[in-house]
Amino acid sequence: MHRIDNLQYANWSEKIFRQMREGEVDAVHVTISYHENFRETVANIEKWNLWFERFPDLIFHGKTGNDVRLARKTNRTAIFFGFQNPSPIEDDIGLVEICHMLGARFMQLTYNNQSLLATGCYEAEDTGITRMGKQVIKEMNRIGLVVDMSHSAERSTLDAMEVSERPIAITHANPYFWHAALRNKSDEVLKALGQSGGMLGFSLYPHHLKGKSDCTLESFCEMIAKTAELIGVENIGLGSDLCQDQPDSIVEWMRVGRWSKEIDYGEGSASDAGFPPMPEWFQDNRDFGNIEQGLKDIGFSQTETAGIMGENWLRFYDENFEAVK
Repeated sequence: MHRIDNLQYANWSEKIFRQMREGEVDAVHVTISYHENFRETVANIEKWNLWFERFPDLIFHGKTGNDVRLARKTNRTAIFFGFQNPSPIEDDIGLVEICHMLGARFMQLTYNNQSLLATGCYEAEDTGITRMGKQVIKEMNRIGLVVDMSHSAERSTLDAMEVSERPIAITHANPYFWHAALRNKSDEVLKALGQSGGMLGFSLYPHHLKGKSDCTLESFCEMIAKTAELIGVENIGLGSDLCQDQPDSIVEWMRVGRWSKEIDYGEGSASDAGFPPMPEWFQDNRDFGNIEQGLKDIGFSQTETAGIMGENWLRFYDENFEAVK
């Protein structure tokens, strides 16, 4: 069985890389851009290249599903790059292929706000996929860069599934029926995602959990079971959204970037503007075993549990990270 976490944005360090190994995490999709432009994103890739050089016994740059298998075989973690905003491609569709060449494998079409491509989940009006968005999705499909709609609004997300000829992903979000957060997804979106062969990664970010930091493992696993009934157990995995060891200033960058002079508190308030405490049963990469046991306790079979813990994402990687042949 392979373990894959399909979204983290930690304050990376040797300590965290070693915790990935302790938790037997074979692959992690890491955010390398929130609001960065192309050149700033390249600078972030340079940082990762240095980490790959310094810790080759712990991590390496993953680009295909086979790299996940190599990671398991060599007791390392494959690191896959992703963007939470299309800002790295700026207004240049040619940069889509360049970003894929540099190792990007997921790109959100929006991060909360309206972008050149689609509408984010915090906007009052959702106008759907834009003219440029349709062209960018076509190009992403061609080269094997996965469309991610985790922070996108309802119509835009449904539009993306209709426009895209390859399955899309919602890498880190939960169902709205379980917890009414702006970023959590409606039954309509989830059903369409399952029918189109897309993937949902369940988030452990407390603002998107029922009970927030006090969410229980049993409640989380019950939510997974109900979602499996709705969209199919083969279409679900994990995308923890773990932001381990990040200072609160990073939350400000995530929510505000350079677009506003005012602090955007998102779904929280000034009193909980920073990173909320993680649930006690999931503090870091060493705790994936708790989720695996929780899934078994709630009634998932060994095969179903293996799928949710990583095999479903691995299949998705195999099918969607390379150019159409």
